[in-house]
Amino acid sequence: MPVYSIEGVIPVVHPSAYVHPSAVLIGDVWIGPNCYVGPAASLRGDFGRVVLKEGSNIQDTCVMHAFPGMDTVIERNGHVGHGAILHGCIVGEDAMVGMNAVVMDEAHIAPRSIVGAGGLGQGWLPVRAGVADRGGASQGAAHAQRQGNCLEEAGDGGVPAAYPPLSRLSGGVPAVGGGGAGPPPG
Repeated sequence: MPVYSIEGVIPVVHPSAYVHPSAVLIGDVWIGPNCYVGPAASLRGDFGRVVLKEGSNIQDTCVMHAFPGMDTVIERNGHVGHGAILHGCIVGEDAMVGMNAVVMDEAHIAPRSIVGAGGLGQGWLPVRAGVADRGGASQGAAHAQRQGNCLEEAGDGGVPAAYPPLSRLSGGVPAVGGGGAGPPPG
């Protein structure tokens, strides 16, 4: 897998994570335990930090990036479908972003929510827990009933605090494979 440092900051990949050899990791990228990064995914931590928390996955040809000082985060067990773009946003725990969806700067996709295939998660418009955006910006969001373990109404859930840039953590920058400063805070 191509791994590139930026100003001495290199990606950190937990040993239990799988990153496809054709995926590209650049700069301030953290990949936690039991994560999956699919073929041709591009995770660019050249301006803001990119974080995949435990059990999350990002499928083939996805892009993660952010403006300076912003983080792009997939929380625990978050799922991102083929070809999706995440830019300066947070995908909540157990949430799913469908294929070819775009989640923009400042958007917060709450836990156990879905942004449908081709959907648009816009900044300043949080998608609440238990809400499904069926795809397409003009369709808005629709409440969904719990069926099996698909969705659950859980309120707004709150917004996680931003993670400090890797370069400000004490202990230096760990090598690919972990073993240094540990996982990102939070």
